[in-house]
Amino acid sequence: MPVATADHAERIDVDMLDVDMLIVGAGPVGLFGAYYAGFRGMSVAVMDALPTVGGQITAMYPEKVIYDVAGFPAVRGRELIDALVAQAAPYQPEYLLGRQAMELASDPEAQAVVVTDASGGRVRARAVVVTGGIGAFAPKPLPGMAGRLGRGLSYFVPRPQEHAGRDVVVAGGSDSAVDWALALAPVARSVTLVHKREQLRAHPAALARLEASEVQVRTLTDITAVHGDDWIAQVELVDTRDGSRQTRPAQAIIAALGFATDLGPLTRWGLTVQRRRIIVGPAMVTGVERVFAAGDVVDYPGKVRLIATGFGEVATAVNNAAPIIDPNAKVFPGHSSDDGAH
Repeated sequence: MPVATADHAERIDVDMLDVDMLIVGAGPVGLFGAYYAGFRGMSVAVMDALPTVGGQITAMYPEKVIYDVAGFPAVRGRELIDALVAQAAPYQPEYLLGRQAMELASDPEAQAVVVTDASGGRVRARAVVVTGGIGAFAPKPLPGMAGRLGRGLSYFVPRPQEHAGRDVVVAGGSDSAVDWALALAPVARSVTLVHKREQLRAHPAALARLEASEVQVRTLTDITAVHGDDWIAQVELVDTRDGSRQTRPAQAIIAALGFATDLGPLTRWGLTVQRRRIIVGPAMVTGVERVFAAGDVVDYPGKVRLIATGFGEVATAVNNAAPIIDPNAKVFPGHSSDDGAH
């Protein structure tokens, strides 16, 4: 059975996987839900359209420090995901990564629902919890780089050490672009941050760190071409002010151009969706039989969009799903200190 890390969870092939609970979304709320489902004695699978666990944290700000997670005075995003994966690990959740949830169908005979992903794999679950955050999101492509993904081009930096000794170009001007550049600066031979606009859009504290670093910043600059056969060897840059061009060594390009987000297929599940949010009741019920939701993707009166809030919501969802999965189970989970799994 695959074991997840915050860097990568092995993708497993699924024709029809049977579990007690399917969690759609592998961000921090979904990962905590995987722990809680395991704690309640459920078999659990976690499905996500992205190829790594961690959701927005892994994709956008793995190096940023988070200050409002209970029990952590300060924790980097990457470290929080590591801890959540480790917390769930004793219960051996199945991680179905790089798989976007598409269709939902009822299976009354099995007292379950079936979720089909974009590749045709199916998961039959007694209950589903949607923790999709802002919905499925895919990296915005870097123009002219078709076929280069995995051959020098990437959208994430799960292991900065893999770029040791490389000349790296980071494309983008957001927080995530600056974070990746700063994370790579101590290990790469050189790091160049390229942004087509005049101003970077990152947090002032991150910009101050960037200015003090050895990262070369090129604004008003576009990547117009890359050279190299099996792997990127050089990148061609153009200054948009005067049209001047420069070719420089680059063995890696990190495209941090943002993400396109979409609730997409979930809007066809019969859920009540308002302003791109799923409306839920106090028990995190969606109104669709056996489907719950938690985290940034949900809305209700008084909703506060914080990771801390999402943790409580997903625990509420899992515990309220427990009697649906097992009629002998109670909503109250008991005290974790009595659990012998650890």
